[in-house]
Amino acid sequence: MLVFGYQFIILLVSIPFGQFNFFWKFEKKLLRRMKILKPESTIINVAIFASGAGSNAKKIIEHFKGHPYIKIALIVCNKPGAGVLDIATAAHIPALIIEKEKFFRGNGYVDELKQYGIDFIVLAGFLWKVPVSLIQAYPQRIINIHPALLPNYGGKGMYGRFVHEAVITAKDTESGISIHFVDELYDHGQLIFQARCSIDPNDTPDTLAQKIHGLEHAHYPLIIEKVIGELQNPR
Repeated sequence: MLVFGYQFIILLVSIPFGQFNFFWKFEKKLLRRMKILKPESTIINVAIFASGAGSNAKKIIEHFKGHPYIKIALIVCNKPGAGVLDIATAAHIPALIIEKEKFFRGNGYVDELKQYGIDFIVLAGFLWKVPVSLIQAYPQRIINIHPALLPNYGGKGMYGRFVHEAVITAKDTESGISIHFVDELYDHGQLIFQARCSIDPNDTPDTLAQKIHGLEHAHYPLIIEKVIGELQNPR
C-alpha cells in the first residue's frame, strides 16, 4: 500500500508542474512490470497490395478504421491510374507505385516497405506473383484471397473472371473463396479459411462474381483481424 501511495503522490505533485504525462508514462511501465496493467498493444502496420478497382481494399480500410492495434499504413499498386489509388487518397493512406523490373529482379521493394514500418501484407486483387525475396522478408505474414475453393481453379492465369468462367464451364454446383498464406507457388500456401456459395443453373460468370464479392467483403477483413490477432497473442 505504501508503494501505491507514493506513486499516487508523485502523479499528484507532477500536475501543477506540467509533468504529469512524463511521470504517467513511467508509472505505466512500472505497473506493467508488476502485471497490474495489461501489456501495451504494438501497432501492426499493414500494406494492402492491389491491382484494380480496390473493392476489397475499401472494405478492409473501412473495417480497420480506428482499430486499436491494426493500421492500414500503405497501399501498394502496380498499375498507375488504378481505382484503388483513389481509395487510398480518399482515406489519406500513402500509396506506393511499383514497377515490374525492380519488383522481380530487385528485392521486392522490401526496403521501401521497411521504411513505412510494414509488419504484415494483404493481397487484395494483386495480379503479380510475389517474389521469393518478399516472402522471405515476411514469412507467414503475407496472405491472399482467391475467388475459388482451392486447390481447384488455382495457378497461373487463374484470377477474376477466368476463374468464374472455368467454374461455370465445369458445371460445378458450388464455388467460394479461399484465404491462404502466400508461398513461392501460385495459390499454394497454407489454407486459413474457406467460405462457400451455391451455383444456380442460370448463373453466369458475372452473377457468380457478385456472389464471390459478397463472400470476400464479408469475410476477408475478419480473417485478417483474426490472423494478426494470433500474431499478437500467440498460443
